[in-house]
Amino acid sequence: MTKTNTIITIGRQYGSGGREIGYMVAEKLGIKLYDQEMLDRAAKDSGICQELFETHDEKPTNSFLYSLVMDTYSLGYSVGGYSDMPINHKVFLAQFNSIKKIADEGPCILVGRCADYALEDYPNVLRLFIHADMDAKVRRIARKYDLTDSKAKDLIQKTNKRRASYYNYYTNKRWGDADSYDACLNSSMLGLEGTAEAILKLVELKESDRDKKL
Repeated sequence: MTKTNTIITIGRQYGSGGREIGYMVAEKLGIKLYDQEMLDRAAKDSGICQELFETHDEKPTNSFLYSLVMDTYSLGYSVGGYSDMPINHKVFLAQFNSIKKIADEGPCILVGRCADYALEDYPNVLRLFIHADMDAKVRRIARKYDLTDSKAKDLIQKTNKRRASYYNYYTNKRWGDADSYDACLNSSMLGLEGTAEAILKLVELKESDRDKKL
């Protein structure tokens, strides 16, 4: 039995512990967390090869066909338009549709992949962004992958730049900007468990506010 009606989306800086925090919250609330599983689901739903989802996962596109993607959303797929679409856009659209299907099945946590944007019309979504101080991110990644501090820092900067480019390209928002989310939390200040507790409190506040409006 789940303890919430809320869908939580988590955008996260690489090295902030966002996914681990998400798992802590999912366990406390008795709901499922989708990370890599979103790609598995999108591949299954769309029939597009799984490897293509992994190749394009949260990576920016090299083309400037943003308007084509937007037209596809607004007009529905015209057969010619969809078949002529670059593969990275087909992959994004398949993922976008699968995120909505997952959300329609009930409360869950969705990590990354522009889930907050895909679900922007859903009233029961809490959109979060988790960040951390660079020193904390470097310590986490250096320890996790046995890297020097300088290599860890380089990997963090490149990964976060890639995630930002992907998010900024496919959404009408800016990755990591407070205006793009309901709340931004600093995991190096709160600690992983403290951040998870803060998220649980935000869920509680959101749901009590919604109950008052009913």
